[in-house]
Amino acid sequence: MRTVNTEKIEDCVYRLARRAGVTLTKSCKEALLAGYEREEGAAKFALGTILENEKIARREEMPVCQDTGMAVVLIKLGQEVVLTGRLLSDAVDEGVRRAYADGGFRKSICDPLTRVNTGDNTPAHLHVDITEGDRVKISFLPKGFGSENMSRLYMLTPAEGRDGIVRAAVETVKLAGSRPCPPVCLGIGIGGSFDSCALLAKRALLRDLGSRHPRGDVASIEEEILEKVNGLGIGAQGFGGKTTALSVCCEVAPTHIAGLPVAVNVQCHCVRCEKETI
Repeated sequence: MRTVNTEKIEDCVYRLARRAGVTLTKSCKEALLAGYEREEGAAKFALGTILENEKIARREEMPVCQDTGMAVVLIKLGQEVVLTGRLLSDAVDEGVRRAYADGGFRKSICDPLTRVNTGDNTPAHLHVDITEGDRVKISFLPKGFGSENMSRLYMLTPAEGRDGIVRAAVETVKLAGSRPCPPVCLGIGIGGSFDSCALLAKRALLRDLGSRHPRGDVASIEEEILEKVNGLGIGAQGFGGKTTALSVCCEVAPTHIAGLPVAVNVQCHCVRCEKETI
């Protein structure tokens, strides 16, 4: 067994949040650059501006997007780890609270009815999986709501199958248009239940852009969706062109014989995700 004080987790969340707020992931920058190289006209200008914005944000340590997001924290907790200190959720929230204050990041979390802001971007949305080993793997995903609001959950019938999955993803992007600040990235959950399917989609957004699922049938769905979404012609910031989506990543889980849940979690071009293992 290995003992980990949750103060270490708090400090880790703080580091991840500070980094994520001011830079895009490596795979996101590479995908944006590839899109820039193949575009022309207004779409090329839009992608060039996005890339220049990232350089300035990283250099000046300023938010890469004004929507510094809801703090989504996903933890893989080894079952041989014994946590000590304050409650895990309290430690995570304190890391978020400190990072958003010190980074000058916008605090966007409020009560859903009164709309009163919590003032510190907490509580974070914390998801914990118990895994093998004695390590704690932490992923920090600040999720902006221009794209989150465009996400959709479909409860398809089994008969709709692969074609239904593809149609759901393409329809989601088509209905969203330019509102989620394209080019978008899609995290897609397939299977599970009403609630777990959406979490699958969120987890899919942790993958490197352009990566493919190890299952060949799932990878081919990713490729088909990406091709058809880019065929919509919405393009960067809605200016048209070949690059409506940068990446499509699917995660799957067993489901009931009577159902085919599909969740499409839309991510804007501003992919911010930082990870550490302690």
